[in-house]
Order: sequence, then C-alpha cells, then structure tokens
Amino acid sequence: MISGIHHISMRCETKEEYVEVKHFYTEVLGLQIRREWADGMMIDTGNSLIEVFPTGGGEHAQGVIKHFALATDNVDEIVDKVKAAGYKVFIEPNDRVIKSSPEFPFRMAFCYGPLGEEIEFFQEQVPENNS
Repeated sequence: MISGIHHISMRCETKEEYVEVKHFYTEVLGLQIRREWADGMMIDTGNSLIEVFPTGGGEHAQGVIKHFALATDNVDEIVDKVKAAGYKVFIEPNDRVIKSSPEFPFRMAFCYGPLGEEIEFFQEQVPENNS
C-alpha cells in the first residue's frame, strides 16, 4: 500500500529564510522546483519532494526526525558546492560499510541546510564480490 516517501516538509520563520532555502536547494544543490504557489513550493529530489512553506509558527528545533538523506552519484562534488556556498559540512565525505547480509557499502557526508536541517548526501556503492 505504501509506495515510497512523497515529500518532507519544512517551514521558514522569515521571508529571507524562504529565499535562502530556495537558493540552497535550487542553485547550490541543483534541484528543480516542481510546483510553486503563493504559500509555498515543492522541490523535486528525483524520487520525492521537499515542501517548503514561507512562514512558520515557532522556533527551529530538531524533532524526532534526525536528518534526511539525498541520493547522489558524487558525494565529494556536492560537498565542494555546499562548502563553496558557505554552508557547514559537519561530517566530511567518507566510506562506510553496514555489516548486514549482504554488506552495504556507501559514501556519505553531512551538512547543515539554511534552516539548520541536517542533510546527508548518500552514495550507494557496488559491494565487492567475495567469490
């Protein structure tokens, strides 16, 4: 019955934050706006959406959702763009392996977005053949 995550939603506290969020996701990360209306926008991530509203109702705080991950085919390149745009990368690109069955190798990095949201850049890697 569930076919995936349709969107995540964020609220900006000011009009300036809304402009900065739009710039970060479209200009820095290169994502496209799928639809925009007077009270918000939806940014296309390729397989889901980020919905952004221009006015919030409180202060920014991290809740039960710790972060969201954006799939990429080049973690290092996107991190370079994020840094060049002045955003903080708090976990540099690195390779990891989840010791599952089968093992799950990936490359990842984390940054803070314009609203303080934690964003993971996630690149799945082909597992090494153990035969």
